[in-house]
Parts: sequence; structure tokens; C-alpha cells
Amino acid sequence: GHEQLLKMMEERMMDVEQKLRLVKRLLQDKVNQLKEQLSKNTKADAMVKDLYVENAQLLKALEVTEQRQKSAERRNYLLEEKIANLNRIVRNLASPSFSS
Repeated sequence: GHEQLLKMMEERMMDVEQKLRLVKRLLQDKVNQLKEQLSKNTKADAMVKDLYVENAQLLKALEVTEQRQKSAERRNYLLEEKIANLNRIVRNLASPSFSS
């Protein structure tokens, strides 16, 4: 009985060791998977930061462009007013000379 008990204990120990090796392998696979995911997340985080900076630069460039457009529209309006005034002056100068 003692030999048989010893043999059963030995078999159980081998079974437990096998299960532990399997669990260790599964845990190592999970660790590798998580390391890979961390690497991907780190790269994605850097890309998001780069995009955030680029977006801020584009917004500033857009703001500058809009200010330039408004300024050009104001200058255009003033030039159109000057042209209208010059046309009025030319008409006023031309009308007495035609009547004489």
C-alpha cells in the first residue's frame, strides 16, 4: 500500500508539473501579447500627439488665411468705392464739355 500511495503521489506531482508548465506557457503568451499591444498603443499615442500638433498648426494657418482674405476683401471694397468715385468725377468732368 505504501508503494502504491507513493506511486500515486508521484503521478499527481507529474500531472501538476505538466499543468504548471502549460499555465506558464499560456501566461508567457499573454505577456507577449500584452507587450505587443503596449508597443502598438505607444506608437498610436505618439501619432495622436503628432496629429494634435499638426491640427493646431493647420488651425493657426487657417486663421491667418481667413484674416488675409478679410483684409483683401476690405481692400477690394475700398478700391471699388474709389473706382465708383473716379467714374462719377469723370462723368461730371465730361458732361459740361459735351454740353458746350
